[in-house]
Amino acid sequence: MGRLALEVADIFRTHGPAWRKNQQSHLSLGQLKVMSAIEQCRTAALGGHALHCDGCGHDQLSYNSCRNRHCPKCQTSAAKHWLQERQSELLPVDYYHVVFTLPAPISAIAYYNKAVIYRLLFEAAAETLITIAADPKHLGAQIGATLVLHTWGSALTHHPHVHGIVPGGGLSPDGRRWVACKPGFFLPVRVLSRLFRRRFLEELGAAYRAGELQFFGEYADLTDAKTFAKWLAPMGRCEWVVYAKRPFAGPAAVLAYLSRYTHRVAISNSRLISMDEAGVTFRWKDYRAKGKTRHKTMTLEPDEFVRRFLLHVLPSGFHRIRHYGLIANNARKEKLALARELLQVAPAAAVDPKLDDDCAEPVRPTFVCTHCGAPMIIVQTFLRAPTIRAPPIAEGPP
Repeated sequence: MGRLALEVADIFRTHGPAWRKNQQSHLSLGQLKVMSAIEQCRTAALGGHALHCDGCGHDQLSYNSCRNRHCPKCQTSAAKHWLQERQSELLPVDYYHVVFTLPAPISAIAYYNKAVIYRLLFEAAAETLITIAADPKHLGAQIGATLVLHTWGSALTHHPHVHGIVPGGGLSPDGRRWVACKPGFFLPVRVLSRLFRRRFLEELGAAYRAGELQFFGEYADLTDAKTFAKWLAPMGRCEWVVYAKRPFAGPAAVLAYLSRYTHRVAISNSRLISMDEAGVTFRWKDYRAKGKTRHKTMTLEPDEFVRRFLLHVLPSGFHRIRHYGLIANNARKEKLALARELLQVAPAAAVDPKLDDDCAEPVRPTFVCTHCGAPMIIVQTFLRAPTIRAPPIAEGPP
């Protein structure tokens, strides 16, 4: 497979050293690690393999990936592995796509309080879905949801929101029947929006009183409780954006959608157009415009492009894909088995990768020759460059 003309790694390698020098007092360790990982991804710095093809005699080098979750090159394979695990969890019902978005002022302070506010965004969205769905006036059922955090807009601005993939129905409160949604309708968006707003603001206020929030720059005055309360008051009166799309066209469409959203990064290499003296040019979508005019190009100075990309580095250990309700990790197997029984469908067949069934997908070779398509064999492995973890120990006199 040919290399793309321009990659995020190229931008980092060209402009990263000067950027790190100018911003060294403002960069977090996590951001430095992401830059280093992307710059070294699939280069000799991470080691790799010397390969040989017995079919045509072609030799080539294959360098290792960084596997960083912010790297545009590493997320395609990660998404494939994740989707293989999700296939057995799909139910034969309609699935809905629900999005919960934070207002711009809260998004602004979220940048300095990522772990806290992103967590509240997840919890408020999940609680809203589960609470409204359990209400007998709406669905009256226990539902499940997969929530995925995105922190960016198409122009790389900071825009935290969660995408929810939700089955169109759930278990009755007594667990004896499956309660389906009305055809083409999941839950009332306005009701979801109001509860989401109330619960998020309540928890944000609690986090403030517990001293979990930090404020800098133009928001430094919010450390005063009265100022914070005055700033927060308008958030309870404005409309919060929550919307639900039409149901997907079957389980295959759900998986195709998930493959695009679950492991997406702030910008893919395929959106990059050029890097020259004018800056970095890339494609973006203006959602405020209509029709073909939505698709535009934008040019940013290299430093601004790097800054915007690094806005979306997540806190260490923060999970950006979470499951709730019926598909929560602690009860997924039992709840899904009960749902399949009530829907009168066969249990999901677990595929054993060790078995060579005719119906199982054939195992693809790890390395494939780019000339003839035959499997390639590893003839030599070379290790990554050693990492310097401490200054050298000074030798004393004998």
